[in-house]
Amino acid sequence: MTRLADSQGLEISHEGHRTRLKWHRLRKRFADPLFSAEVMAEGFAAGASMELDLRVRADGGFVVLHDRELEGETTGRGPIAARNVADLRDVRMKDGARPLILSEDLADMMQATHPAALLQFDMKDDYDAVGTRGIEHLARHFRHIAASVIVSGGSLDLIVAVKEKLPHLLRGIDPTEKLYDIREASGWSAAEMELRADLRGPTEPDTIYLHWQLILDAAEDGLDLIGLCRDEGKRVDAWTFTLKDPVAGFSDAEWRSFSTLMALKPDQITTDEAPATERAWARRIAA
Repeated sequence: MTRLADSQGLEISHEGHRTRLKWHRLRKRFADPLFSAEVMAEGFAAGASMELDLRVRADGGFVVLHDRELEGETTGRGPIAARNVADLRDVRMKDGARPLILSEDLADMMQATHPAALLQFDMKDDYDAVGTRGIEHLARHFRHIAASVIVSGGSLDLIVAVKEKLPHLLRGIDPTEKLYDIREASGWSAAEMELRADLRGPTEPDTIYLHWQLILDAAEDGLDLIGLCRDEGKRVDAWTFTLKDPVAGFSDAEWRSFSTLMALKPDQITTDEAPATERAWARRIAA
């Protein structure tokens, strides 16, 4: 088990299994600014697993943002898909008036990293929006990067296109929304069949991203989604579990959920409070 003094928000070890703690939206702590280049640099140096969101621009490049519209996260206005690189150079993040991270800049930032560092590109647009021009942009800028990258998204067509153009990058898929809908309409057996089809499908994913509550709901009804994925040689990321009070640690309800999740042995848990989660786990186990 990680000693309390050594807690860095990188991983938790439990019963011989290592679960990485992934920094959601480039935040080690919830108090960190959204999509921070400084936190990303810290993560690259420490060997952290991190996630950022990519939105496609009008010129086929990308910008590190979550929302479709600029208003929510930045000083700009309008849909990102209608803006090109020149339009975005003077736009700033609302938090701290920081410049946006463009895909061209991102590639330069990733030339020197800890060998254990992993950066997830979570593609927020589908293949119809990204198109061949967007895929060519990724290939041009990220073909020779030093960092380990996993490209993920809900669009299976997009992930297949990434595989064909950039086969050396890891790939991930997120069938969560689809599985929720199938479970609601037809039950867990139908959801299991759909998940197995995705695991064996043309994306050839390395990692499956599943909402942590979906994992626990399935387990309560006798279906081990993590075990199912592991039997197919896939890793599982359980997203996004964030402590409501990082200073106090787990509430009793949070502890019941988190300890049940850990017993299922996910490969990774996405969180906005990685160091606090590691410390809170250590305190509970020690107690």
